[in-house]
Amino acid sequence: MRNLFYLISCIVFFTSCDDAARLTGGPVYNVEANMAIDRAKIDTYLANTPIDSLYRIHDPSGVIIIVQEEGEGTRPVSNTVVYTDYIGSLLDGSVFDTSFEAVARENDIFQESRDYTPLVFTIPAPGVAGNTIQGFNFGFRRLRPGAKAVLIIPSPLAYRDDVRENIPTNSILRFDIDFRGID
Repeated sequence: MRNLFYLISCIVFFTSCDDAARLTGGPVYNVEANMAIDRAKIDTYLANTPIDSLYRIHDPSGVIIIVQEEGEGTRPVSNTVVYTDYIGSLLDGSVFDTSFEAVARENDIFQESRDYTPLVFTIPAPGVAGNTIQGFNFGFRRLRPGAKAVLIIPSPLAYRDDVRENIPTNSILRFDIDFRGID
């Protein structure tokens, strides 16, 4: 009888757990819930933070593109190589990364072993993981080379709940970019 109780308890326990959570040992990242939370934070940030712009694009992905200076030419598409300078910060203004050595030094994030040059990455096909955060793929597809813009990227399209140096989990990111060109 005790074995039957144990067997039923095990069946109930294992069938009541989410498959992904059971396999990974933890809860599944909830994209929709985090997007909803981030949308509210982004709306508040944009309402209270003056950012000079020609216009704003609210991409369906959730990325906000604030165009400050229009570029020229063709927008990047899948398999386009992008060259850009950037300053990455949190919504509180703290800088966590940059391609500018002077900005890194000013914000005490300078690394002697690093080259401070434009970021080079390839826009992946839709649905394919690239070598940058997803928000870059959405944001740069909306810009032309030579543009200066601010990208506001919700956490599900950035680092989610990953632990990163200088970036708390589930952080909305701001990137001030200078889109240098494409190949």
